[in-house]
Amino acid sequence: MFDLVDSLRKTRSSGPIVEPEKITSVLFAQTHECEELVLEAYRFEGIAPPAVVKNDDAEIADHVRHAEIEVVIIELNNSSNVSADAERIRHLLPNHASVIVVGSEDAISTIRNLKAIGFYYLFWPITKQELIDFVRSVSDNRKRHSSRGPGQNRRAKYISIVGSKGGVGATLLSAEVAYQLSAHKKTSVLVVDQNHYTGDLDIMMGIRDYERRKVQKIDVAKVDESLAQSLVFRQNSLLSVLSLNSDVVDNLTLLEYTNSVVDFLSQDVNFVIEDRSASVAFGLDSDRFIGQCDAIVLVMSATVASVRDAARMRDKIKRLNSDDSLRIILVMNHTHPKKAETLSKEDAEAFLKQPIDIEIPYCEQLPALILDNKRIAKSSLKAAEPLRQLTSTILGEKVGSTKKKRSLFSFGS
Repeated sequence: MFDLVDSLRKTRSSGPIVEPEKITSVLFAQTHECEELVLEAYRFEGIAPPAVVKNDDAEIADHVRHAEIEVVIIELNNSSNVSADAERIRHLLPNHASVIVVGSEDAISTIRNLKAIGFYYLFWPITKQELIDFVRSVSDNRKRHSSRGPGQNRRAKYISIVGSKGGVGATLLSAEVAYQLSAHKKTSVLVVDQNHYTGDLDIMMGIRDYERRKVQKIDVAKVDESLAQSLVFRQNSLLSVLSLNSDVVDNLTLLEYTNSVVDFLSQDVNFVIEDRSASVAFGLDSDRFIGQCDAIVLVMSATVASVRDAARMRDKIKRLNSDDSLRIILVMNHTHPKKAETLSKEDAEAFLKQPIDIEIPYCEQLPALILDNKRIAKSSLKAAEPLRQLTSTILGEKVGSTKKKRSLFSFGS
């Protein structure tokens, strides 16, 4: 006897299994309405649904560290300033992911601002079909490795920490900022040692038994991603160090080679922190150096010579710079007790004709803490809070202001 039910079962089981379309996505949601629309749109089109995570900085940082993501959807419908919030979240996201911001801010400037940082913008309210068409378009761009679309413009933020003279503490600041960005902000950081023959970056970062990678003449002929990765020391999953030197290559060639290596490595991190502590490399490639920076932290001590050099360097940066978005952050680091210093912060501001952004007080216990492999920003020292403020300033976060004292006198002009 012919069994219809059994025949149908066999037909179904022998047919091809259709795998759902897969676009590895995550939605960082603010509202239930947006979450429901995104999930329903994916399900209706037979696409594997995205992971859904609350739009919170800590949640975002935790999720992206443990997941492979192609497309990130960030809902900013509750935002009062979409551009500012997107910029704030930017450093938490991997550069390789395509980012779609969903928001209800209807302004051309918002689209322009998001495009400048490599994000797509989708105006809310939207239909399910509009969302899916947009997501598929972004995904197709990725698969074709297309140079079209804002997602291809994303790169690491370049922060150069430059000492006006040797010994003003730029290396310490580089290490502390890198630590805070990686350990507390949960963002990936590459520290680049641009002082190829001297310096204590390894000590400041608490790296034991570390030697700079040696560069031979044959190495400078070509650089690829595999070679670039092999030159990096990984302190942990979010913090890496590039420090090169050579017995056979001159300083300018080594500097250019370092920059070529960084070009490859910068695709995989959120921040590149350059330590130019002795300022010896500042004049060698200043056009390129200034052109690629998002922010320059100019460090000086409380001496006449250091402040004068800082003023000269600041003026040179302004003269060569053609990008209005470049920020120059002035830091005064007190490396000696007050009685051994030759001028105050107020005197320096009078000479510079502008405020100093961050002032780090002298701490006698600081060297012992460093040698004990402890982080200053995590300590109870007076220098800890200004170091945290420096990192916040770099990120564009608001920091508490202190009352300014009047200068007792002005010097120079």
